[in-house]
Amino acid sequence: MLLRTDRPDRAPADLDLRPDPVLRLRGVRVTRDGRPILDQADWEVRAGERWAVLGPNGSGKTTLLRVAGARLWPTAGVVEVLGERLGSVDVRTLRSRVAFVSAAVARELRASQPVREVVASGKHGALETWWHRYDDDDWAEADRLLESAGVGGQDGVAGREFGVISEGERQHVLLARALMSRPELLLLDEPAAGLDMGARERLLGVLGTLASDPGSPPIVLVTHHTEEIPPGMTHAVLLAGGTIERQGPIDEVLTSEAVSRCFSVPVTVGRDGGRWWSRAD
Repeated sequence: MLLRTDRPDRAPADLDLRPDPVLRLRGVRVTRDGRPILDQADWEVRAGERWAVLGPNGSGKTTLLRVAGARLWPTAGVVEVLGERLGSVDVRTLRSRVAFVSAAVARELRASQPVREVVASGKHGALETWWHRYDDDDWAEADRLLESAGVGGQDGVAGREFGVISEGERQHVLLARALMSRPELLLLDEPAAGLDMGARERLLGVLGTLASDPGSPPIVLVTHHTEEIPPGMTHAVLLAGGTIERQGPIDEVLTSEAVSRCFSVPVTVGRDGGRWWSRAD
């Protein structure tokens, strides 16, 4: 288990008692220079769900994720995150309850910072550990998360500098850092982008374990490729031109016809052993 739920503070399992969606978007629009990047998006994520968001470059995937994480204010529409409506909540407090893993987060971290400190600082969403106090339990939790993410232990990366580890190792560290805060919603923006096959498969193995764990928070993962969807994902969104074309249970959404229309290329989509694949016809 990557995320422990046996401490008395916020436990992801408590979300099962929440009657309302963890995330709700109604008529959400985001425009830039008069052009809609996201247009009339209606979407709900509920406790226990794991969503994959797919679409071509420029389709609005990252914009959708940033709105969902209260990191981007929509031009129009209603956004409710963890029961709080944007516009009537302190977003600083709200953001601390949502973990966001992206290349932008990695760029904000000091390259010379030890990996163990990078993970521990995630407890408070900080960029450095000197801003807060950390006790022995915090450091033990950071070590445990690195171990669960597959980069801990005696031969792990805990003592190395964040800037010198491989791109694949960095994604594992960022995931461990995100889970350090015991988030109530986990957002992953193209975590496997740029990884070689070995690094991608190792990361998807960890993500598959996380997605299959009932103690994990709701997950939203953005990707360009069906091959980068880990096992255990339950729902999917197809996004094109800023518009949600299809959404729902993953088996109903990721059909050859729907994916072909979304990416404007004829493809065959299938699943084998819990993993998705696609190829051009």
